Amino acid sequence: MFSRFFQLFKIARKLSTSGAIDTINDIYNLPIIVNIFFNIISLGSSKKNFNEKKKPGEKLCVALEEMGTTFIKLGQFLATRPDIIGEETAKNLEKLQDKLPAFDTYEAKKIIKKEVGDNQFQKIMELSEPIAAASIAQVHIAKIQDENQNKEVAIKILRPNIEKLFNEELDALMLFAYIIENTLSKAKRLKLVEVVHLLREITNIEMDLRFEAAAANELYENTKNDRGFNVPKIYWNYTSKKILTLDRVEGISIREHEKIKELGIDLKRLAENLIQHFLKQAVRDGFFHGDMHQGNLFVDEKGNIIPVDFGIMGRLDKNNRKFLAEILYGFIQRDYSKVADVHFQAGLVPQDASKEEFAQALRSVGEPIFGQSIKDISGGNLLAQLFEITEKFNMPTQTPLLILQKTMVVVEGVARKLYPETNIWEVSRPVLENWLKEIKSPKSTLDTAINTSSEIIKRIPDFPEIMDKANYALQLMAEGKLNLGSGNSRKLEIEQMKLKNFRNNLIISFLSIVIIALLVF
Repeated sequence: MFSRFFQLFKIARKLSTSGAIDTINDIYNLPIIVNIFFNIISLGSSKKNFNEKKKPGEKLCVALEEMGTTFIKLGQFLATRPDIIGEETAKNLEKLQDKLPAFDTYEAKKIIKKEVGDNQFQKIMELSEPIAAASIAQVHIAKIQDENQNKEVAIKILRPNIEKLFNEELDALMLFAYIIENTLSKAKRLKLVEVVHLLREITNIEMDLRFEAAAANELYENTKNDRGFNVPKIYWNYTSKKILTLDRVEGISIREHEKIKELGIDLKRLAENLIQHFLKQAVRDGFFHGDMHQGNLFVDEKGNIIPVDFGIMGRLDKNNRKFLAEILYGFIQRDYSKVADVHFQAGLVPQDASKEEFAQALRSVGEPIFGQSIKDISGGNLLAQLFEITEKFNMPTQTPLLILQKTMVVVEGVARKLYPETNIWEVSRPVLENWLKEIKSPKSTLDTAINTSSEIIKRIPDFPEIMDKANYALQLMAEGKLNLGSGNSRKLEIEQMKLKNFRNNLIISFLSIVIIALLVF
């Protein structure tokens, strides 16, 4: 209990001395009692002073970077939640630099040896000094023996004890969020405990490199027949929870436009390929790279696009893929009634809403966009505005589509830097048309019917039991013993119970100290 309290004190001091609290105060105008608390906490140390020309969001980026791993990850997560911190701050946090000093190569070798064993370690040759270092891991280049051949690979290695450090700081942050939520009534709507809980869930997956390897492998399998897009191969014999080994990327960063042109590669075609490959992954496979910024994309001498860093991936089910393709294609056709129909058929807009009014709202989004010049038209921005409209019609937020929308904005930005006149809609049209034709073809309809029928046949023996369970559930609902409206997961409920227990223990400990002090003195 006291170790958690000590971590909380250290984090509060970090927040204060780094200038983070002052910056947050500039954005949100924190209550006086909060400012007094952090001023007391920072006594005896100097606060960081920022260049006054910087925006508050930019100052917050610098502060979070200086506070280390946990806060860099917190900032990156909050950048995806404009609903909590606002659009402007979220955009500023997208610029957060995930860079830290590298740890020693000797330590890296020890980790590799422990993870892969002596026999495999002996097959690793010429391990380089780190070529990149981030908050969670760093990357080395090496040669390995694989199937009697020497291969040049990149080895990603987790920082020593990073999981322990991260979880300890998150425990303290969870307690801090709980205190804030229960002290300030305005903070309840922010669901800070839930935010920290989700951050823990996401990052604990990121800290198991087998998950990233599996994501890269799935993307490789999905795209291995796609010309112009090459995913590096994973070497499973040299991959574990703490290390990930994959082909070394032989290419030029996609931001090096002049070097790419020197290779004789057409930048216009490269920009079109990037958009089309992304859309194929999204609508055809339902699995796409969720972090396709310039730093994660390379181009080889043949003009193939090579992605790296598979820690953030997006996934769409078949309904969402169909929904996405029909919406984008409907906007290309400027058929707003069709787009409205898709929303209603998918049950994404309440049935009592007016379809005509919804179509009119969609037109208010689409027409201004098509009135712009080609270089200003963005599919990602269209989706962002669409989600704003649908909120007004009580459409629930689709998290997978939000991830896709954000990635689409990034991909379009990279494409436009390659070739500013890229026509997003003309490039997207063939991919969307082909996929919609495919899912509406007689063969696809027949396959769906066969799959549905086989699933029903499989479930027939379980039918009596299903009916019994349904009857029991209806009985519980009638008695008020079953609440289907609860949004909290079981894990989150357990976490909140732990926090309450910790608070109670803290109060009892404090009262005990006071009583003992009164008895002694």
